[in-house]
Amino acid sequence: MRVPTAHRALGVIAALALATGLAGCTNAADWSASGSDTASSSSSANEGYDTSAIKEQADIAALLPKDALADGVLDIGTSTAYPPGEFLDADGTPIGYEVDLTHAIARVLGVKTTTHSAAFDSIISSIGSKYDLGVAAMTITTERESAVDMISYINVGSQFDVQSGNPKKIDPSHTMNLCGLTIGVQTGTGQETELGTDSQKCQAAGRKAIQVRSYSKHSEAATALVGGTIDATYSDSTVAGYAAQLTNGQVETIGDVLDALPQGIAVSKDDPQLTKAVQAAVQYLMDEGIWRDILSSWGVKDAALSKAELNPSVGG
Repeated sequence: MRVPTAHRALGVIAALALATGLAGCTNAADWSASGSDTASSSSSANEGYDTSAIKEQADIAALLPKDALADGVLDIGTSTAYPPGEFLDADGTPIGYEVDLTHAIARVLGVKTTTHSAAFDSIISSIGSKYDLGVAAMTITTERESAVDMISYINVGSQFDVQSGNPKKIDPSHTMNLCGLTIGVQTGTGQETELGTDSQKCQAAGRKAIQVRSYSKHSEAATALVGGTIDATYSDSTVAGYAAQLTNGQVETIGDVLDALPQGIAVSKDDPQLTKAVQAAVQYLMDEGIWRDILSSWGVKDAALSKAELNPSVGG
């Protein structure tokens, strides 16, 4: 999720199970789950992308340093509380588009992968010792690039969901169009802060305030939207797209993705050869359209980057 400091908040998004009653998952900090890739999709619930057809690419695998991955396993640190990026299924197995991405990278490199649940703020400090990679919806910032190498792979911004067909004709293209609406957000997110500011602008212009309704879980906001209790939801663009998919068309995303920022895979600066191999593997997945297909399988559209850039120039 997006927070005012551009850092993702910890463990507050429940696993959306909208199509089956919107049951939430447990905070990732309460789990210590790991799963290993066995030449198939990580999902045990017919969700996600089947990685079994991805073949090892010898030229890319050859980029791995000889002393890297001595156990033949790519260890991934992630915070499994951010659907559809990474979260836990009913069996406690990590799933999501970022989990599928790491399985796909491992397939290209000819190795296996294990996903480890961790507190979000602990991941970067454990890169190079406990984990080979950190893949946890990390917005790329200059601060993070000073600590680890980062390989860009996705752009994530904010987007609105409305009831299917947009019966209330909501147009989010201008702040004033939101005045008087009741909009659901998740507590503690950047979207909550942003709408609070927009509401003040509405009042300053003599318009009705935006009624910002905050929920502890995005699934609760989506439930309210389906039931017509609120007019729209505002969330990360990936979360918005996933909610639309899991409601079987009862809600839909509208408007442009706002304030999109790249997220990156974290690799130790002390392991440039591993960084080069992973970057090449991600670029291969992009070039072959596999990365876009992975995102599409999770209801996330148009978020895939086409270039796996190392330490791109960013602000903040």
